[in-house]
Amino acid sequence: MTGGPSVEAAARVREIADDDVERVVALWHACGLTRPWNDPHADIAAARATPVSTVLVAHDGDDVVGSVLAGYEGHRGWLYYVAVDPSRQGTGLGRALVTAAEEWLREAGAAKVMLMVRSTNEQVTAFYGRLGYAVEDVAVLSRWVDGSR
Repeated sequence: MTGGPSVEAAARVREIADDDVERVVALWHACGLTRPWNDPHADIAAARATPVSTVLVAHDGDDVVGSVLAGYEGHRGWLYYVAVDPSRQGTGLGRALVTAAEEWLREAGAAKVMLMVRSTNEQVTAFYGRLGYAVEDVAVLSRWVDGSR
C-alpha cells in the first residue's frame, strides 16, 4: 500500500452502537455474508442481548468499514460475519478485527477460537491461514429445529 496510514492504523474498533446497526447490515450485504435464512438484524440483536457475545465495529471517521461478531459458548470462541468494506480489503483491517475479537474472546474465557468458512471460499480460507488458523479434520453437522426449513 502506498501513501498515508493504513486503514488498520486509521480505523478504531469498538462495540457496536445503535447508530451502527443499519450500516453494519449494509456492510454484511456488500460482503456477501448474508443468507435468506439468517436475519442479520436478529443476529445483531441476539449478540447484543447477552454478555457472552458482541459485535465489534471498525470506524474510519464516520464510516463503518468493518465488523466481526464474536461469541463464547463456554468452551470455544466463535467468529461470525467478519467483514471489511470491499474497497478497504487487503489493508490489514481484517487482521485487526480478528485480533480484537480474539482478545475479547480470550477475556471472556475462550482458549480456542473457531469459525466456519464455506468450502468454496478459497480466498477467505487463505486469509485465515495467514492468521494462523488451520482447517480442522471435522464434519459440521446441522439440523433446523425451529421449523424454518
